[in-house]
Formats: sequence, structure tokens, C-alpha cells
Amino acid sequence: MKIIQTKSFILLSVLLSATLIGCRLINKNVHQKIENDTDKIFDKLVKIRRDFHQYPEPAGNEKRTSKVIANYLTNLGLEVKTGIAGNGVVGILRGGKEGKNIAWRADMDALPNDLPDVVPFKSKNKGVQHGCGHDVHMAIGIGIAEVLSKNKESVNGTIYFIFQPEEETFIGANNMVNSNLFSEMNMDEIYALHVTALPVGQIMVKPNELFAYQKRIQIIFNSELSKEDAEMLFNQVRNETLRRKDGAKPWQIPKAFDSIVGLSNPNTVFKDYLFIEENFAIEKDNNQLVIKAYAYETSKSNVPNMLPEIEQIISKSEYKDKFISISFIQENPTVLNDIHLTKNANNILTNIYGNKSIKMSYGQIPYFNDDFYYFQQKAPGVYFLLGGSNPEKKINAMNHAPNFGVDEECIRVGVKSFSSLILERTNSGK
Repeated sequence: MKIIQTKSFILLSVLLSATLIGCRLINKNVHQKIENDTDKIFDKLVKIRRDFHQYPEPAGNEKRTSKVIANYLTNLGLEVKTGIAGNGVVGILRGGKEGKNIAWRADMDALPNDLPDVVPFKSKNKGVQHGCGHDVHMAIGIGIAEVLSKNKESVNGTIYFIFQPEEETFIGANNMVNSNLFSEMNMDEIYALHVTALPVGQIMVKPNELFAYQKRIQIIFNSELSKEDAEMLFNQVRNETLRRKDGAKPWQIPKAFDSIVGLSNPNTVFKDYLFIEENFAIEKDNNQLVIKAYAYETSKSNVPNMLPEIEQIISKSEYKDKFISISFIQENPTVLNDIHLTKNANNILTNIYGNKSIKMSYGQIPYFNDDFYYFQQKAPGVYFLLGGSNPEKKINAMNHAPNFGVDEECIRVGVKSFSSLILERTNSGK
């Protein structure tokens, strides 16, 4: 009896191993197909990205953009909802089996500026430009939708492709999560990306806060304080509140993407800092003098201490009798990546596309932020940084900067990588 059980156990183990190996091979074949499907539509996605770039629309005015996206998703056979929180579009892909409800978000709006643009397909809308990369985000979003539509038989659950208006004004995501459609989605997970000045082909992610906490401070004095004295006092406040690593200058944001001191280094200078911007406003009327400035803090626990610390510095100065009040007048929330999902995403992308496909960030970026946080309040989610720079081609993807450019190969990287990630998550069970 024992010998028969042993033989049966060995046979069962062999069969089980063969089954598991077979599943892994099928999995790899699916991701190879995703990569091939991405290559087939790449040129078309580049063309669409350039169309978005030529016809940018500012926050709240994304009407043409919305129509282009809705038509594209409809032609893929997706269920499409329009007019969500203004010009928002949602495409719905339902898999063949029950599973998770997973969302991918792309922002749609452009910037109101006329900064120099190095591409031949320049904006045709005067005073508006895709200088932040949302044209790339939309191309990647519809690319993921098309690739996963072609692999619908492998999708469990439902995938929502959310195209969000009004990100630059920090109100679009909040409006969308308060819409009737959003409450019906019952999302389990949500993902998004932002192209930036990392090398093309590189994806970066970080659990918890990806950006520093941005706070706008207002300090009010009576009108007896002169602008000259106010400037001197506030420079003192800036110097005494400054916290940084090893004399670094975390306000020099291009350094955040440096291979030595940047975010990918565990000892990066872009962690554990507090600084107040050098550019601050001083306004004076008949009764008051008001100072307004942005501050950046990496630690949430330190945020409540910022105003008392500044007030204490003022109280020790010769201008303490002229002081009236201090407050935050703008407190945008910051992107907060789910720890568990970030780890899973890192493992999935590494297993499929290799160890160099994704890097961890060890710091927090100042200045930039995203209203994606409002989605993360409703469902756990992860926000990635996607490299768009290519020094060999003289392309610098520093957002909101003159001559902002993107190596369009990042579209290929984004579509294949995040199609694979979403597919794996739909098959991960509840």
C-alpha cells in the first residue's frame, strides 16, 4: 500500500509540475503576443499622439480630444461613456470571466502657454500646448485598450479606461470620482503614469508618497512692515526652516533624474527635505502686507509643524509686533501609492520584461503633483513615472519646461508594459 501511494504521489507531482510549467508557458506566450500587438499598432499610436499635440485643448475645453478618444474606443468594440465630469470619457472592456474591476487612467488637458516647441507637428491652437506629456498619456491609454481588446479572451473581470479632463487645474479627478458612473464601477485597483525626464525605456515607481507635500503659505503683517523688511525677514525664514541632505539642493529638479544623486539612488538627495521656494510674492495694500510662497516637505508627520516653526522664527524677530497671522491657503493632496500593489507591479514587470524594466524611486519629487490621488482615495492604486528623455536625440522630457520633448519610443514601452500588468492583475483573483 505504501509503495503504491508513493508511486501515485510521484505521478501526481509530475503531472502537477507539467501543468504548472504549461501555465507559465501560456502566460509567456500571451505577453509575447502583447508585445507583438503593440509593435503592430505603434506607428498608428505615434500618429494619434501627434494629432493630439497639434490640437491641444486646455482644462475644461477638451471637446475635440474627447470626441477623438470616444470614436477610437467605440471602433475597438468597447462600451463607451462620454460627458463624465465635463469632457471625461470612459471605455469599458468586459472579460469573458468574472474577476477584478481594474482601471487605467490617462489625463487629457494641455497647458496654456507658448513655450518653445522643437517638434515639426507644433500646436495649431495659439496659446495652448501639450508641454506636460498628456498627449503621450492618451496615446498609451488607447494603445492599452486596443492591445487588451485583441486579447480579450485572456481578460478576467472588467477593465475601465478612464480619460480624465482638467488635471492641470487639479479638479478633474475629484469631479470624476463624484460622478454617478464612478460609483457604479466598484473598482478594485487603479493605475496611471506620467512621462518625465527619465531615460526612455525606464519605468520608475515608489510605494507611498511619490511627490513631496506641496503647501502654499500665507503670512500677514500690518502695513507698517515695508516690502524691503518683509523680504529680509522671509529670507531668514527660508534659511532657518531649510532641511536637506548633505548640503544638497533638492529644488534643482533636473538632478532628480540624475543617475548618481537622483531618485534611483538609495542615498538620493531627494529625500528628507523641507524648503520654501526662492520665488515668493509680497503684496501690500493700505492695511496689510501679505507674503505668499510654496513650501515642499517630504514627511507627512512634519507638515503640522511647518506653520508653528515659522511663527516662532517671526516671534523672535524685531518685526514680531507687526505680525498678524499665518496659514496654508493651498494644500493639494499628494499621490500615495499602495504598498502591496506597488510591490506586485514591480514583481510582475520584472518577471515579464526583465530586471531593467522597472526601477524603484527612493526619494520624492518637488514641484510636480497629480490629482490622481482622488482616485486613490476610492481604490488602491499605483502611479508610475515613464522615461521620455533621450540625450542622444537631444530630447529632454522635463515637464512644463521650454523645448519639452518626448522620445516616442516610450509609447511602445508604456503600452506593452502596462497591458501586461493589467492583464496579470485581472487574473490575480479577488
